[in-house]
Amino acid sequence: MNGGDTHMKKRTLFTERASDFLESVFSSSDVSILSSEVKSRDFCQFYSNLEIKDKMVFLSMLARQYGLHQDIERGDAVILRVEERLRQSLVPQYQQLFRNVSRHEGGVKFLVDMRADILTNITSISNETDSAYLRSTANSVRDLLTLWFTVGFLNLQRVTWESPCDMVQKVSDYEAVHPIRNWTDLKRRVGPYRRCFVFTHSSMPREPVVVLHTALTNEITKSIHSILQTGQFKPIRDGDLPEEDLSVNSETEDSSKITTAIFYSITSTQKGLQGIDLGNYLIKQVVRELQSEFPRIYQFSSLSPIPGFKEWLIMEINRNLHADDIGETVENPLLLDSEIEKLKSVSSSDCTNMYEALKRLLTTHEWVSKEHMCKILQSILLRLCARYLYVEKRRGYALNPVANFHLSNGAVLWRINWLSDMSMRGINQSCGMMVNYRYFLDNTNLKQ
Repeated sequence: MNGGDTHMKKRTLFTERASDFLESVFSSSDVSILSSEVKSRDFCQFYSNLEIKDKMVFLSMLARQYGLHQDIERGDAVILRVEERLRQSLVPQYQQLFRNVSRHEGGVKFLVDMRADILTNITSISNETDSAYLRSTANSVRDLLTLWFTVGFLNLQRVTWESPCDMVQKVSDYEAVHPIRNWTDLKRRVGPYRRCFVFTHSSMPREPVVVLHTALTNEITKSIHSILQTGQFKPIRDGDLPEEDLSVNSETEDSSKITTAIFYSITSTQKGLQGIDLGNYLIKQVVRELQSEFPRIYQFSSLSPIPGFKEWLIMEINRNLHADDIGETVENPLLLDSEIEKLKSVSSSDCTNMYEALKRLLTTHEWVSKEHMCKILQSILLRLCARYLYVEKRRGYALNPVANFHLSNGAVLWRINWLSDMSMRGINQSCGMMVNYRYFLDNTNLKQ
């Protein structure tokens, strides 16, 4: 027997074993609480012991065989006469199994992780029907999680240096916006004039679901470096990069100085909760918490990255170059005539096309270390970034996901900041720019 036959036989044996197991879970007429608990626990154990490829096969079988009662759904005449039967027929069989799983210790986390498995691997499923069934299963789990992760079931916690070590470590591990480099960096982010808040869920204790980092200042901050690289209560001048303060600030907070809260990082930690809006609830509760602690606070703003801007800009440059090559006129050209003239002063002599010149500057990062190039590019890139954030749309929404998040919460695009994040990550994402989304409480739902 060759390798291919052996693999096929193993796959057939697994399929039969999985099918028999699912039949044992769903076919029994015993619907007692004890039986349901045993079956749902067996389901969790069976799934957890599988390799990721087998998990996808197993979930595809579950979605196909124990989803909707398709034969009932198609009987239109019967459905119209029997409304209750229709309601029941539109609930997948496996949904009751998932509810039973949620009652176990660790069951909710199991479902969150299972949905994460589906979302992570669904793009690798070549069978279109299997993919559709899996997506339906992921949506079904999402609907359940949406009910369980409402604000009434979430607990707001402030994380400090005195918090349990595992919680502090998870805050560090999960940080996705501005990665934490060392213990000094972490200690600064939970120290004076900083607040780190997390949402936890009673079914997932000591597991931060969403993390929000906030800086307490007396003005709306323009630069992330003044927050991350200094522990003191002081701004830095535009364009300056402060030397990193390796000490940890131990001064006592002076609440009379604090008038502004800057949300500079918000991270959803669980991929399985994707599509469930928890960040909005977290910001609302943090606003109330800060107003209670610091009555003088009256300004709330984000200092947000602009992921995708540089990628979009390079794509638009290429589109304009292609149109130029084939002699077409672009409806909304990227560069103004005045900007083309400015670029001529900083382009190399061998480059006659200013779109090509701009692309070269952006991809080589040559402009970063040359002050005269920075000044030339400043007005050009600020205008193009405003276009990216405010004008460019996809299905009526901003192209930028961070913009969508804050704008949907009622914030306004208040200011784009030049040389705001000069880390390599910031330069690659957004040519060093960041944006403030301002929350005017009278015009948003944050006071509710």
